[in-house]
Amino acid sequence: MTDSGRFVVFVTGNESRGDDAAGPLLLQRLEGELPAGARVVCEFQLQVEHALELRGADLVLFIDAACGLDVPFEFAEAVGKGPVSSFSHALSPGAVLDVFRRIEGAEPPPAFVLGLRATRFELGEGLSELAADAVEAALPFTLALLEALHPDSWRKLAQAREFSSPRVGKKSAV
Repeated sequence: MTDSGRFVVFVTGNESRGDDAAGPLLLQRLEGELPAGARVVCEFQLQVEHALELRGADLVLFIDAACGLDVPFEFAEAVGKGPVSSFSHALSPGAVLDVFRRIEGAEPPPAFVLGLRATRFELGEGLSELAADAVEAALPFTLALLEALHPDSWRKLAQAREFSSPRVGKKSAV
């Protein structure tokens, strides 16, 4: 079992932009359920600086709204090895892992992405029924993840779901 003090959760989203609020809403629902010592990073978007949050972590979970899902949520292991723009301040989970590789000269900790179905992201818009349902459907799954804080357990869950990497945010980001 992973030491919960070495577990990091990244939640990205903007509660003022419709379904982009799905990640922060799930985090609110998990309040009191996160393991003692877990580090939670809640931001509007991932940036290069977030790679530093991976230092010393044994396991990482990225939670965000995801476009184009036919199911309420997807869960997959995050991979990197893709291009990291020198000009962007908004990164995918995989790009954060790549930044970690570049600055640390080492492999990042095992990381996974939980994408929540989302369809609208307009400023001032409320959460859609689809996104609200996604949060409700993902809650028991996420609680099960927190009960089994180990990369091998999470890999088995990801493989059992047989989904591709979630496309988090307004556009494909993974």
